Amino acid sequence: MKIVLGQSAGFCFGVKRATQMAFEAADKHCQICSLGPVIHSPQLVGKLEEKGVEVIRAVEDIPGGAVIIRSHGVSSGEMDKIGDRDLEVVDATCPFVKKAQEYAGQLSREGYVVVVVGEREHPEVQGIVSYAEGEVHVVADAHEADPLPRRKRIGIIAQTTQSFDNLRAVVDICLERSRELKVFNTICDATSVRQEEAQAIAGQVDVMLVIGGFNSANTTRLAQICKNVQLKTYHIETAHQIDGGWFEGAESVGITAGASTPRWIIDEVVQAVEKVGR
Repeated sequence: MKIVLGQSAGFCFGVKRATQMAFEAADKHCQICSLGPVIHSPQLVGKLEEKGVEVIRAVEDIPGGAVIIRSHGVSSGEMDKIGDRDLEVVDATCPFVKKAQEYAGQLSREGYVVVVVGEREHPEVQGIVSYAEGEVHVVADAHEADPLPRRKRIGIIAQTTQSFDNLRAVVDICLERSRELKVFNTICDATSVRQEEAQAIAGQVDVMLVIGGFNSANTTRLAQICKNVQLKTYHIETAHQIDGGWFEGAESVGITAGASTPRWIIDEVVQAVEKVGR
């Protein structure tokens, strides 16, 4: 059975940076925690916990010492609260996310109504929204953008893991809702490359596996993109979740992974598929 592994599968720049910063900080500090999971990989978060990095959900619960800011970033209010305490901050916020936060503040200060294209409940989006000082709307897609009120000036930014097509569809709607439209394409380049590659692979194979945390927005989106092309697409977190029945009659299997998926998990999945194909 032929296996086609995506070259872009696994850690993106921001996740690799955050992970490296977190492990280095864990070795340096006796008392350390992260405000939320550093990345959306339960397996890697577990390894950090083994090194003493406790996941804390609220600033008020941080016991002291050092705190790691997750790759998705935190809200401006949380950063203010952290600044009020005697804590050493390891800011592992992805630079692309940081830029989106800055654009949100810039647009609102310039008088634009801010529209964020993304998932309302996602921590990255909630963080971005907190930096907008005036009217702000979060829309998942063009359908949610359709009821937006007409405004003189609208500024658009996107969750970094959104698809470009989805952003463009929202932009088209907002063109009809405003006299002046300003758009910052805050989608990470690695996201676009990964999605395009995964879509191409899914169109060439009999079964497609997408590896990554079930709580990972970019992995879930990747799985949906693949499923639109190949119905036999399966989203898994680890090799243990593979079902041998998925590959009956299959001559080829495609494998890709979300931006928060460690290399060792990808390797384990490849090895498991190889065993099934023997």
